[in-house]
Amino acid sequence: MSASDTPIRAVVFDAYGTLFDVHSLVGVADELCPGRGDTLSQVWRQKQLQYSWLRAMSGRYKPFHEVTRDALRFAAAQLALPLAPSIEDRLMEQYAHLATFSDCLPALRELDAAGLGLAILSNGNRDMLEASVRSAGMTGLFDHLLSSESVGTFKTIERIYALAPAAFGCAAREILFVSSNGWDAIAAHWNGFTSFWVNRTGAPLEQLDTVPDHVGTTLSDVVAAARAARR
Repeated sequence: MSASDTPIRAVVFDAYGTLFDVHSLVGVADELCPGRGDTLSQVWRQKQLQYSWLRAMSGRYKPFHEVTRDALRFAAAQLALPLAPSIEDRLMEQYAHLATFSDCLPALRELDAAGLGLAILSNGNRDMLEASVRSAGMTGLFDHLLSSESVGTFKTIERIYALAPAAFGCAAREILFVSSNGWDAIAAHWNGFTSFWVNRTGAPLEQLDTVPDHVGTTLSDVVAAARAARR
């Protein structure tokens, strides 16, 4: 049975960059580091991902909150920005209060009303995810918050993706896995999910010898795909 023929029972979302806008802290970053907020945010995010990949490949897990702090320190050093403890703490606190994308809550409510199971599957540790969900007004919308913390590794290691089918008690192909990170959507496809890449920025497809099952630009597109596969 192909992904297009498989009924979807649940929708699982990546968190950072998909539901939560990691660059929504640019205003605070620019206030603390005048004229450098956007650059700091970009370098910080890239190094955060790089550290997660390196730790996953090397079997050297460290909670994502700490990885995020390490990435911030590197980004500040690379840009020769002073990073007093008070500035570091304020930027880290902002990570618990990231803005959501405007299409996020309406889409989640539509999917919930359609009777689909909902979850987050993220590199973030549990307390980070709980704080972000609470801050965003999403409390009660998710059946599961699935964290790297429970398996001691990061994406794209197989056992973190395995958390979702185990949580819902169904096959991975019956789960629509949604990510705005092309590499993450492809890794989900590798792990048997019906995958959806939310390409918000018009990025090129990753050259990884496969493609996501679905591509769209907003979470409204995810709702449409999920409804079409809800039989």
